Amino acid sequence: MSRQQLEGRTALITGASRGIGRAVATRFAADGAHVILVARTVGGLEEVDDEVKRAGGQATLVPCDLRDGAKIDMLGPAILERFGHLDIFVANAAILGGLMPLGHYEVGDWTDVMKTNLEANWRLCRILDPLLRRAETGRAILVTCAAAREQRPYWGAYATSKAGLEALAKIWAAEASKSELKVNLLDPGPTATRLRSLAFPGEDKTDLAQPAQIADRFVELASAANQANGTLVTCQR
Repeated sequence: MSRQQLEGRTALITGASRGIGRAVATRFAADGAHVILVARTVGGLEEVDDEVKRAGGQATLVPCDLRDGAKIDMLGPAILERFGHLDIFVANAAILGGLMPLGHYEVGDWTDVMKTNLEANWRLCRILDPLLRRAETGRAILVTCAAAREQRPYWGAYATSKAGLEALAKIWAAEASKSELKVNLLDPGPTATRLRSLAFPGEDKTDLAQPAQIADRFVELASAANQANGTLVTCQR
């Protein structure tokens, strides 16, 4: 990959304090992007900021709980005032919410999953769409999972939220089809993340991809050369 692919572009990444979000943030920064890092933990964001600086990049840190809709809504005006537009949006943040029969979820736990994995991304779509359309080549990448399409028992909250996210992304892509904005889904496949560890605690992690190994796929979808829209990209090792 050429360092120039993302040179001078601005990218907002959610769930940026660890795992895939952290790897993508560092990779984007190494490729020349200014990264806006969104996550709940200040300490985690500061660690990624250090990595971004070591990669030769710059970051803006945004501590934010994505269940806080009012805080999300403030992002749009803040980005507009500072940058004038947004080039890339990576919707990576997600929570598992526990694996159990549908009738066993507490209402609050189910709601937290829907707010984080689905509603937050609708809110971000709503406020970031105008900013992405102001860019010459706006790109949105929404991270999904095979659970959205497999209807696995006991995965009710997470799978439902990801199925909704896939529908949202495809509708957004269709609505953006006459513009320069491209909206796509990316399924990383089995990857060594905290969420994966919670879902499969006894799994042999030596067979899993590391987040850094799939970061190039995000660069490809974020690049100006990418003309795909409304597609689902699945990473293969």
